[in-house]
Amino acid sequence: MCYDRYVAICKPLHYGTLLGSRACAHMAAAAWAAGFLNALLHTANTFSLPLCQGNALGQFFCEIPHILKLSCSHSGYRREIGLMSFTLSLELGWFVFIVFSYVQIFRAVLRIPSQQGRHKAFSTCLPHLAVVSVVTSTATFAYLKPPSISSPSLDLNVSVLYSVLPPTLNPFIYSLRNQELKDALRK
Repeated sequence: MCYDRYVAICKPLHYGTLLGSRACAHMAAAAWAAGFLNALLHTANTFSLPLCQGNALGQFFCEIPHILKLSCSHSGYRREIGLMSFTLSLELGWFVFIVFSYVQIFRAVLRIPSQQGRHKAFSTCLPHLAVVSVVTSTATFAYLKPPSISSPSLDLNVSVLYSVLPPTLNPFIYSLRNQELKDALRK
């Protein structure tokens, strides 16, 4: 979506050629393939781990760090840490791409002479930026919180928070451009 916004705002005359149906299909296929490969690698690794402390987790769903706590295999643990590092580096690359795209977008928007044009461009970009911020902040808190504040109940609440909050807020955030919704919220 950030590339779509980037092309629409920074290169509007090239939009049809840069984001044709073939380019969109390739980007969608790449996103699906990357997600499937990531899930497949983590699933295969966690299924190959021997569990020494039973197989019951007091969690909402099976989180990899909690499965690793049940494992007695150091090699599987190291493999999973390697996979997580690889995944984190890919996600960091995507995040840098998003930030770079939005920096370019904001530079282009701030050069628009009319106030109405700037407002329209910002209202196109800000919902996506808000959703990315919500997803990133909840996942960051879930996975990078210090172990000193970790507890089973907090882990459960945070898991529910980052798996439920972003999808729940998505329709609300994207519909904020709807004038009828804005009027209803004011009332």
